[in-house]
Amino acid sequence: MSDGSDLTRVLHGEGPLHASVADYIRDKVYSKQWGVGEALPSEHELAAMLGVARGTVQKAVRTLVSEGLLVQQRGRGTFVTQPLMARPSSTRLLSFAESMDAQDLTYQTCVVEQHIEPANESCARNLALEPGAKHLFLTRVRSLHGKPVMLIESHLNLHVCPGLENADFTTEGVFAAVERTSGHRVGRCEMSYSARVAGRTRGTWLDCDEHAPVLNLDQLVRLDDETPFEWGSVWLPANRCVILSDTMRA
Repeated sequence: MSDGSDLTRVLHGEGPLHASVADYIRDKVYSKQWGVGEALPSEHELAAMLGVARGTVQKAVRTLVSEGLLVQQRGRGTFVTQPLMARPSSTRLLSFAESMDAQDLTYQTCVVEQHIEPANESCARNLALEPGAKHLFLTRVRSLHGKPVMLIESHLNLHVCPGLENADFTTEGVFAAVERTSGHRVGRCEMSYSARVAGRTRGTWLDCDEHAPVLNLDQLVRLDDETPFEWGSVWLPANRCVILSDTMRA
């Protein structure tokens, strides 16, 4: 069931009601509360949950299907789309902070969200935790010349990084804090790339239109002993960031 804040946000959002419902669903997917490949509640359930007409839900779902965020399967329901492409990387693993430091870029980090919360099934599976185990959810915005260039959302494994929640993430990068608290080196990262629409919440944080295209990097980062410690996403506004790759053919 939805809580009161969900209902209030949907009913009092700006613009058409179906757009607010679409943004509600988009936010659930982007925040990983509804994971890749998982079925959404039925249209009847969503309508009852949010106190809107089923036709409003149907219009919102059609919008997200056209964006490629959802897929409808006849007789089965509506599902969060499975990404079609994952691009592996064999280059040296650097955090975004380390990469910006290497380019002598002066940036600012703002922590917009930081709290300890129980892991849902998707989070627990990716971080090798028991469902309900406490983990750290961290959201940061990095800016260059006063303009946001990336939003980083991280689910962090406190079991292997005791005391990580006490780090000052405005001055210390996650990789550095993880190595300091875990006693291990950062090992490797599994990453997938996809194009997304920013959505209202992330558009506000990134100072871009909610319909603006952004590059989404989903990542799972492991320590040198293969223990996963970070599961999350990086959001890059398409008109402000590019990803450069320098590879050599074998």
